[in-house]
Amino acid sequence: MSPIPKFLLTFFAICACCGQSSAAPASAQGFGAAGKPHPGGASNAGPARTSPNFVVIFIDDMGYGDIEPFGSKINKTPNLSRMAAEGRTMTSFYVASPVCTPSRAALMTGCYPQRVGLEKGSGHIVLFPGDHHGLHPDEITIAETLKTAGYATGCFGKWHLGDQPQFLPTSQGFDTYFGIPYSNDMWPGLKRFQCPDLPVVRDTKVVDIVKDMDDQATLCRRFTEAAANFIREHKEQPFFVYLPHAFVHGPRQASPEFMAEGKTVEQAQVEEVDWSVGEMLNTIREEGLAENTLVLFTSDNGPAGGLSAGPLRGRKGSGYEGGHREPTVVWWPGAIPAGSTCDELATAMDLHPTFAKMAGKPMPTDRVIDGLDIAPLLLGKADAKTPHDRFFYQQGGKLAAVRSGNWKLFMNGELYNLKRDLAEKNNIAASNPEVVSKLQTMLDEFQADIAENSRPVGLADNPRTLAPRPGIEGDEGYLPTLSLPQNK
Repeated sequence: MSPIPKFLLTFFAICACCGQSSAAPASAQGFGAAGKPHPGGASNAGPARTSPNFVVIFIDDMGYGDIEPFGSKINKTPNLSRMAAEGRTMTSFYVASPVCTPSRAALMTGCYPQRVGLEKGSGHIVLFPGDHHGLHPDEITIAETLKTAGYATGCFGKWHLGDQPQFLPTSQGFDTYFGIPYSNDMWPGLKRFQCPDLPVVRDTKVVDIVKDMDDQATLCRRFTEAAANFIREHKEQPFFVYLPHAFVHGPRQASPEFMAEGKTVEQAQVEEVDWSVGEMLNTIREEGLAENTLVLFTSDNGPAGGLSAGPLRGRKGSGYEGGHREPTVVWWPGAIPAGSTCDELATAMDLHPTFAKMAGKPMPTDRVIDGLDIAPLLLGKADAKTPHDRFFYQQGGKLAAVRSGNWKLFMNGELYNLKRDLAEKNNIAASNPEVVSKLQTMLDEFQADIAENSRPVGLADNPRTLAPRPGIEGDEGYLPTLSLPQNK
């Protein structure tokens, strides 16, 4: 058995001093903690620290059934299989929205997207190039919290929380950024809209343009290499790496070696994502950081076309399980029990408060935070249970359903027991009126709470795109996409 990392000894001591409670202060709790609305193998050891490094690998549009640890018989994902064998699969891990922008807002802030004004974009379900909406600069992100604890913070990949200067990662707590500011289909090839060229941004400057599908195919590798280099450069201090891949969002093309091996482009992209995971874990091992680094792999929402939700009903954009429940693997040798599984409900919103506590930093108490500490679940603590007694689903930018225990009630009155009916095939509302009534009250309470305790979306004056539309000169080339007529 691996020795207990020094950080864990400190973490357990903190928990003991705090009476084992991981809930947020009552004045800042969202729904979940008490069932009521708030009132207000490792390699050589690296540098000894009292807090771990964090790496979050966030895939775009990957489904619950797309990787081998979650049952895929099509895609070969040996690195994720090894990660699961050395770590822990989270089989009831949820994102707060089934589409890009709201899901990412929830991950960064620890809040339901409605609470921060990003349940949808300004004129579409997600943000578009030059959108005047974005993540409000007053919101506190995971990166900002960890920076106060001395962490180096880097974001490498698709951001999609606003492309105006005050919304970009370097204005939201990240020391550095390399990636694309929104979805990879928001380029001139998206025929319905008049999109600009797709920019590659370093910090706040456009340094390249994704010109064609061959360029699209390089994005996974480029983001992976940038993230790995960041780890090497900052191995002597704690770091937070956020790697939100553009893969496997369409349009799709993978690197030539993966295209040659895959029977479909979807398989090729999933397998290149698996390569990326291997590169990240190998970098951590080679630098002697494995026993001091927590890595979490998941997806931003359910599968788009050509990908698989496995046993789940629904896909990207859906309030059913397939839209929100994600294939999630967490790895930390010596801290997380190898080859273990957790089926307790956990969410991407929980990562902010969980990482904050592990880093020894409090969450803000001047605002509502919906996420809760899930360290006992991640670390495999005996008899650990979810801190949530309810979880809310979205569809079309609106509240769609609530889960409490094994029960799930939709706004339209459908009721399912997820333990007995994971595929949500049998609506049993008629035979369970008391359950319907109880969960309907939760839905009503959530709507009332959001109405009273939401915060404004970020607004930018005179927004413009980061790159121009091809062939359009002057300021006109930088007009926001949604301000222009749609193509017929």
